[in-house]
Amino acid sequence: MHSSITEARPVWLLDVDGVLNAAQPGWSQAPHHGDAYVEGIAYRLRWAPELIARVRELQRRGVEVRWATTWVDHIAQVERLMSLPAAPTAFTAIDVTDHPAGIARKLAAAIDVVETEGRPLIWTDDDAVPADGPERERLEAAGVPVLLMRPHSRHGLQPADLAAIEEFLDEYLPVAPSA
Repeated sequence: MHSSITEARPVWLLDVDGVLNAAQPGWSQAPHHGDAYVEGIAYRLRWAPELIARVRELQRRGVEVRWATTWVDHIAQVERLMSLPAAPTAFTAIDVTDHPAGIARKLAAAIDVVETEGRPLIWTDDDAVPADGPERERLEAAGVPVLLMRPHSRHGLQPADLAAIEEFLDEYLPVAPSA
């Protein structure tokens, strides 16, 4: 396990579809929307501006966001649309048509954070986060704090979810950077 403060910063594996991009985000402001393109096909994304503002704030506080999404090979478009700072991807070259392989890549990234890096983990994904079973038990037994969230894909992350993430970070971010 790593011991330096920088390496102990929590990692947030962040999915896009069903987490940030949601059909009915349900926050107080009207959702924003825009198109992202993959191989000439436009995909309409919808997101809650308050959610994105809170994600940006948590990045400023020091959580390390890593994209764990089928959008990894096109994440710069998502970052531009949602006005998010650039963040690394947890993996690359994902076959979006192979859903089981995508879930396996996301799970492998989560296991790597907790078992190899020994860092606290926040993982938000509407379908890849295991609800129960041996994979979830493995993540929870790694000896580091984990916060595993499966938001409803139609609504994505909600204010209560962000409050739980902020509470987790209050405990596990070593020191909040000064402004």
